[in-house]
Amino acid sequence: MSSIIEEKGPITDELLAKMDKYFRAANYLSAGQLYLLENPLLKKPLTMDMVKKKIVGHWGTVPGQNFVFTHLNRVIKRYDLDMILLSGPGHGGNFFIANDYIDGSYSEIYPNVSRDEEGMQKLFKQFSFPGGVPSHCAPETPGSIHEGGELGYSIAHGCGAIFDNPDLIATVVVGDGEAETGPLATSWQCNKFINPVGDGAVLPILHLNGYKIANPTIFGRLSKQELTDFFHGNGWEPYFVEGDDPMTMHRQMAETMDKVIESILAIQKNARENNDATRPVWPMIVLRTPKGWTGPKVVDGNRIEGNFLAHQVPITMDKPEHLGILTDWLKSYHPEELFDENGAPIQEIVDLAPKGDARLGMNPHANGGKLLRDLRLPDFRNYAFDIGSHGAKESQDTSNLGNYIRDVFKLNAEAKNFRIFSPDENNSNRFSAVFEVENRDWNADQTDLDDHLSRFGRVMDSMLSEHMCEGWLEGYLLTGRHGFFNTYEAFSRIIDSMAAQHAKWLKVCSQLPWREEIASLNLLMCSTVWQQDHNGFTHQDPGFMDHLANKKADVVRIYLPADTNCLLSTMDHCLRSRDYVNVVIASKHPRPQWLSMPEAVKHCTQGIGIWDWASNDQGQEPDIVFACAGETPTLEALAAVSILREELPELKIRFINVVDLFKLQPASEHPHGLTDAEYDMLFTTNKPVIFNFHGYATLVHELTYRRHNNRLMHVRGYKEEGTITTSFDVRVQNDIDRFHLVQDALKFLPQLGNKGAYLYQKMSDKLVEHKQYIHDFGVDLPEVAEWKWKDCK
Repeated sequence: MSSIIEEKGPITDELLAKMDKYFRAANYLSAGQLYLLENPLLKKPLTMDMVKKKIVGHWGTVPGQNFVFTHLNRVIKRYDLDMILLSGPGHGGNFFIANDYIDGSYSEIYPNVSRDEEGMQKLFKQFSFPGGVPSHCAPETPGSIHEGGELGYSIAHGCGAIFDNPDLIATVVVGDGEAETGPLATSWQCNKFINPVGDGAVLPILHLNGYKIANPTIFGRLSKQELTDFFHGNGWEPYFVEGDDPMTMHRQMAETMDKVIESILAIQKNARENNDATRPVWPMIVLRTPKGWTGPKVVDGNRIEGNFLAHQVPITMDKPEHLGILTDWLKSYHPEELFDENGAPIQEIVDLAPKGDARLGMNPHANGGKLLRDLRLPDFRNYAFDIGSHGAKESQDTSNLGNYIRDVFKLNAEAKNFRIFSPDENNSNRFSAVFEVENRDWNADQTDLDDHLSRFGRVMDSMLSEHMCEGWLEGYLLTGRHGFFNTYEAFSRIIDSMAAQHAKWLKVCSQLPWREEIASLNLLMCSTVWQQDHNGFTHQDPGFMDHLANKKADVVRIYLPADTNCLLSTMDHCLRSRDYVNVVIASKHPRPQWLSMPEAVKHCTQGIGIWDWASNDQGQEPDIVFACAGETPTLEALAAVSILREELPELKIRFINVVDLFKLQPASEHPHGLTDAEYDMLFTTNKPVIFNFHGYATLVHELTYRRHNNRLMHVRGYKEEGTITTSFDVRVQNDIDRFHLVQDALKFLPQLGNKGAYLYQKMSDKLVEHKQYIHDFGVDLPEVAEWKWKDCK
């Protein structure tokens, strides 16, 4: 009987015996990766020089995940499934590699790790070894889209993967330690956003092995009734598979997998035949197995299997007698029954795995660039804001961008490969225009009072969780689609670690020729530090830039467009880009509009430039340089320049605006950086520079400390001062306002003598007047509120 026919038939003892061989082979290969340098098939007695000197990795979660992989292979073949696997526990990447090796995926991608004795030895040596492969399900692992080094995001990534992927099932193994994290606890609500008509399905498998590194797990100590009640309350139907005898467990798991897959397929069949997107009760599995299952039972009198001591390395190799324990453990899998004389897995094991792209290691969704289609983008120039003259009109940058994003949805409605993600902030961030063509995704109860909620919506704005929005977007991108995340700037810090992990993933992928490029992770920071009328100090933190600026220069980009037309140009560029983490800081409040669209395109293309219309040093050396990055610092820097021009018309001022923050770094340190010659042409080598910055001043100093005139660079930025007050008062409290900037400039211009002293005192008087006016009336000075720019002649 052929393997294909066998797996589509009844679950026989013969089939289960073959599956147990597969399971044993995967466990053997996983343990071998932890320990062995040589003698991979144990053809000779094991000696200490055949064992790695430093054992690095994890065992506790591995056998349970091998068990899951074994059974996923069967249902993929039985039901002709399109499936990917995400390993949430974070440790035990050797399990995924072992299974990739068995089904041939690994050797196809890495031909030097061949399916023979020599290749097996390379497989074992490279794992968690200098110059080898990591211990997690890293980018180097075929079939992985989730490394799991930082716990909590597996279900979010799985959900992101199945949005708009109706035929895909994302099986997510959730570690019971991982299940204690905040993001994973929230993830159980993801089923309220899955549409059974247009989306695929997530199959969570909560793996209860009972322990973390040194403590029991909460879920592991709950009764079956408590677990059932918990998951029923979250809208899931749990199926339990519990035990420690492999053959008994194989039958339990096989029968349960059939029930679960048939439940998913029945839900989808009903939904699609009847266009019924009502939220179903999706199935999940609770798998309870001993930690370190099938491994050493006792070492040095300590219980290992079923205990926290199995978490990492179950046997240390610091005692000679441990060599015998290791030998007995490895031989307990009977490798002579699992591999032929050349070291290849025997055919009856190989035949259990799916073929071609159906293999979990080769599914194209797990290498999403293979499926990536370019977004259809409208010409952003058609959304230009007519500025009239520089600074003559005000408008809201993100609101204007919203019209462009609305039409991105329209142009890609058929492809369904674009979504935006926001934690209940889409309206606040001024993207309401998208609701002219699209709705919010929501598959829980609805009322007549709801605003643009739909089971078929694709604006992911209805869950107030930055973690979920970021995780969904990452999963969506990793499987070959496009989107962006908009959030309040201060609370981007909630996901700064997630963004950093994604940047690390992209950095490694760029070194793997088989990993195809994916759409960039675009993060739009709105509701910025400089205007928090309703919220105040708690909502003021520009530190996300500092965090991302320290990541690899090949991956991270930071943009600070000063107005609508610059934002349109920047976002169009970001949506077209690949394999970057793009951070865009933008205003949602009414602001003066500075550049015409042709000027904005040129400026954003260069990333940095002199604004001639704001400078009066044409053809001459300036006396001082004003520079800025960010919409509010730009406004205040221009206002300061206007004061200096009016009071000291003989003063020669150069005005520089920065859109691409990394232009400040030397070209030797960042691919966007200016050469020293280019930088000096702008900033000079011997003139003072007043730099007004959106974030913490130290970041500009860090980026420019190698520059020739860095000692003449005076940077103003956020200083952790704030409260509920006017936006201008926040600027004053942090010294980035026009009056302080003028004073800063005057300190560098002692040659002005009494003129400079008079103006300095005038600015001091203005600051006192401002403080009193705020105290008396709660609003800004009229001259501040009514100020308008006048171009230099």
